[in-house]
Amino acid sequence: MQMNFIAIIPARFQSTRFPGKPLALLGGKPIIQWVYENAKKALDEVYIATDNELIYQAVEAFGGKAVYTSASHQSGTDRCAEAAQKLAEHLKFDVVINIQGDEPFIMPEQVEGLKACFDSPETEIATLIKPITNAAEITNVNRPKVVINKNQEAMYFSRSPIPFVRDCQSEEWISRNIFYSHIGMYAYRYDILLELTQLPIGILEKAESLEQLRWLENGFRIKTAQTQFESIGIDTPEDLEEARKFLMA
Repeated sequence: MQMNFIAIIPARFQSTRFPGKPLALLGGKPIIQWVYENAKKALDEVYIATDNELIYQAVEAFGGKAVYTSASHQSGTDRCAEAAQKLAEHLKFDVVINIQGDEPFIMPEQVEGLKACFDSPETEIATLIKPITNAAEITNVNRPKVVINKNQEAMYFSRSPIPFVRDCQSEEWISRNIFYSHIGMYAYRYDILLELTQLPIGILEKAESLEQLRWLENGFRIKTAQTQFESIGIDTPEDLEEARKFLMA
C-alpha cells in the first residue's frame, strides 16, 4: 500500500530560554526557513504549525506554507495534531512527520529513514536513534537514551544510562555494550496521532519528563530507524552561535 506523508514543523514564538527563536537569523535566513527547506528535500508537503503571526508572515515571505494553531498546546505533538486535522480537510495523507522547528540541519536521509519504517503496515509510530560513540553522553541526563528489541522497536527511553552494565566501571560501558541516544523526530499514522493526544500523562512521563513514555505506557509501539547524523538543536542563543560556527566550517 502506497503511504502518503506530510511533514509538520511546530514553531512557537515564546520560548523561556530563547524568545523568538524560529525567526533568529542563521546564515542570513530564519532558523525556521532552514528546517522547512531541508524537509522539502524529502517531502512534497511541508507545513509550519504556529500560533504566532510574525512566524506565519515570515513563512509566507520565504514561500513556505503555514497553518495557524492554538496558543494553548503543551507539546509539539498536540500542535501537530491540530494542524493535521485542519490540513486533512483538503489534503490526503496517512502519516504525519513531526520535525523539530529548532533543528536547522536535519538531513533528508533522516526523513527517509522514518518513512521507510512505514513499509510495514503494523507501524504506528516511528522515531530516530543514533549509536552513542562518546562515553560522556551515556550519563548526560539531557540526552535521552533508548533500548530496542529485536524488531527495532523502542522498549524504554530514559535520562539514565540504559542498559546498566554490571561488573565494570562506567567509563568502560561503551566498549561492553551498544548504547543509543534518541533523536527527537517522530512520525505517526494520522489516526494514531489523534489517539495520542487524548492520553492522560502517565507516571513514567512524570518521572522522566519524556512524552514518548506516555505512549509506551499505553501500549503503543514505537519503531526506530538508525541515523549516524546528529543535527545541532538550537535551544539557547549560545546554541545559535555554535550553529553559525558549524555553518562557516
